[in-house]
Amino acid sequence: MTQTISINLGGLLFHIDDEAYEILKTYLQAIEKQFINETEKKDIIQDIEARIAELFAERINRNKDLVSVDDVNAVISIMGEPHDFIEEDENQKSTSGTSYKRTSASKRMYRNPDDRLLGGVCGGLGAYFQTDSWIFRVIFILLFFLFFGGIIYLILWIAIPEATTSAQKLEMRGEPITVENIKNAVKKEYENVKQKMNIK
Repeated sequence: MTQTISINLGGLLFHIDDEAYEILKTYLQAIEKQFINETEKKDIIQDIEARIAELFAERINRNKDLVSVDDVNAVISIMGEPHDFIEEDENQKSTSGTSYKRTSASKRMYRNPDDRLLGGVCGGLGAYFQTDSWIFRVIFILLFFLFFGGIIYLILWIAIPEATTSAQKLEMRGEPITVENIKNAVKKEYENVKQKMNIK
């Protein structure tokens, strides 16, 4: 008889069978050990848990509301094993070639809070299309005078969600959302905040 456990992961409630729970718990503990000496450990773990919760939410529906071993294993294969990103770090130090593990990445439109003058719409478009955000700013200024650029901008501001987590910022740029990439994104954000504080 399979037991069901209720867990809160990334702010979402999931029902998970006991075997899948043990695999997930072991996986999260292994990740936590890798970041034990990182100053950004709490934020990295929160973003990883939020991404795992998103992946679980995609895999369950009305017909299937229980997270199984297959679901946990599928999520782990997407996120990467802890030993995978240790070897990736070592490979990147020794060579400047491609990284150790890559998974397919999906792109999604977000407003970019790190590159904004107003709502981050142009920054998000720039990140999504991998071009400079000033190009979109010029386009919207021209549209403002010629057509209804201000209204279009406001509609996009309302319709496009803001990228708040590291996983969403990676998805905005079309980068794989793995444990390693989340860690690097959080560390980069910390460095940017430190630099801004030093400037002031």
